[in-house]
Amino acid sequence: MGKIVGIDLGTTNSCIAVVEASSTAGKPEVRVIPNADGARTTPSVIGFSSTGERLVGQVAKRQATTSPATTVFAVKRLMGRKRSDPEVEKHASSVPYSVVEHSNGDAWVHVQGRDISPPQIAAMVLSALKQVADSFLGEPINEAIITVPAYFDDAQRQATKDAGKIAGLTVKRILNEPTAAALAYGLDRKEHEVIAVYDLGGGTFDISILELSGGVFSVRATGGDTHLGGEDFDVRLVDKLADEFRKQNAVDLRKDRVALQRLREAAEKAKHELSSSLETQINIPFVATGPSGPLHLERDLRRSELEILTRDLIDKTLQCCKQVLTDAKLSPKQIDQVVLVGGMTRMPAVHKAVKALFERDPNKGVDPDEVVAVGAAIQAAALSGHIDEVLLLDVTPLSIGVETGGGVFTRLIERNTTVPTEKSEIFTTSVDNQPFVPIHVLQGEREMSSDNRSLARFELTGLPPAPRGVPKIQVTFRVDSNGILSVQATDLGTGRSQSVSVSPTSGLSEAEIEQIVREADQFGKADALRKELAELRNQAETLVYTTEQALEGYADLVGEERSNDVRAALQALKALLEGDSDLATIRDAYTTLETATFELAEAIYGGESS
Repeated sequence: MGKIVGIDLGTTNSCIAVVEASSTAGKPEVRVIPNADGARTTPSVIGFSSTGERLVGQVAKRQATTSPATTVFAVKRLMGRKRSDPEVEKHASSVPYSVVEHSNGDAWVHVQGRDISPPQIAAMVLSALKQVADSFLGEPINEAIITVPAYFDDAQRQATKDAGKIAGLTVKRILNEPTAAALAYGLDRKEHEVIAVYDLGGGTFDISILELSGGVFSVRATGGDTHLGGEDFDVRLVDKLADEFRKQNAVDLRKDRVALQRLREAAEKAKHELSSSLETQINIPFVATGPSGPLHLERDLRRSELEILTRDLIDKTLQCCKQVLTDAKLSPKQIDQVVLVGGMTRMPAVHKAVKALFERDPNKGVDPDEVVAVGAAIQAAALSGHIDEVLLLDVTPLSIGVETGGGVFTRLIERNTTVPTEKSEIFTTSVDNQPFVPIHVLQGEREMSSDNRSLARFELTGLPPAPRGVPKIQVTFRVDSNGILSVQATDLGTGRSQSVSVSPTSGLSEAEIEQIVREADQFGKADALRKELAELRNQAETLVYTTEQALEGYADLVGEERSNDVRAALQALKALLEGDSDLATIRDAYTTLETATFELAEAIYGGESS
């Protein structure tokens, strides 16, 4: 079996890893695959240039200042979400690009005159990681394990699988990020341990409690918030700086996309610097223009100010931790180790709060930026047979059930149930001679259906006439190891059944996904042609320069006719390079001049030797 990579598809940065070999001690040797810039993580940023070129990673992040409306970041927050979701609205108001409502109500991104689904954007990041892995490993990589926040619901998980498919990857498993981190931390540990994985990343927060024993990783409970992360810390600082600037200068920087992006970058930079220093300076020259001319933003920022601004965000993570401890029926003192995951855990205030809650220093034995990808790679190696199989017993993050009479949400599978799992329940009709039974599948923790996340609706039809309460309809829910749900409804009287694989796919049907895959392939070919054209232009410009130098220095050594032939080929190629000529035309002119220069060189050296 070929290699399967592990991918941490992050809100802010993404990381890809692979198990290459095993050491003599039996511990897998995991390699984090560096990108083309040599960095071990890649910004989850996509940019679209004015020429149609697609930019990924650091180069896309660099163009955000000059072209914020065409630079998309933190798209993970939109995966599988409706545009009407208050959290999506909050996100849309804080970013310089446009978040729009698709025809089915889902949140999409609007860039350069077209709407793009979040899975398509995520697929662009995954494609870039795949290309890096192909080059690094010297073989095509077609399979991957992709991690998601443990608190991702069914729609968000399916959207992540869609992104992998669009990128040309077969997603072997959707793995919860805290579980992946626990795998990286505890694979070589033989003693029994209960650990808490506190994962505060760029866009999401997860807390999971796992029991490790003899190679078995059992999740006791999990919780979190899919809209709580480093982005929110940045927004707090952006809002404070923008409010101060507006009071001083009567200009709201948030209404200018370029100014807002510069402000976001300055806030992120200051946040990072305050993790290691007590004070930093924010300096944004020419950020706006006022009646008297250019305006600048200059301000000293202390760590204590940032901590006060974001104290409630850290407190929200602690509330999640307390709830998960309650669900796991454990006290903080019963936790043996606390593993910190995600870049935000470098913030001293976060570290201090976690230490106070769990009454111990967090474990510092893992890299918070890479540990999730490493864990995914270990699970990938186990699936492909490169290391011994590991047993992961994960859980459902949210309760799953159906809507019953009066709009009540009836749970069939409670949250923190170990997956894979299956649960059945018998329901009946509510009126006489009811010919069908509507099945409304939901996910959440509220008592009323309208307050929970709708996953799917379908009908069991063809019921024979009968008084209400007589028919017996068995509804069976199955959750696979990826946490993705399928539902079957069966009339026990007639045996008639109807099933549905609950796969919202972020508004993308299977046919639409296939179409996007084809478009992605075409886009990849167009990118390759564009790259080939750029490389040929560079080669041609170099050839033009060296030929001009040769003619200037050695024209007297060859005949006038040969010199004129070379000059004619030279001028033809220069004219093409000044225009928008296609690849084939430039290549032909390049070949003609190259041949002429070879003949010129032969004449020069032939003349010297005679």
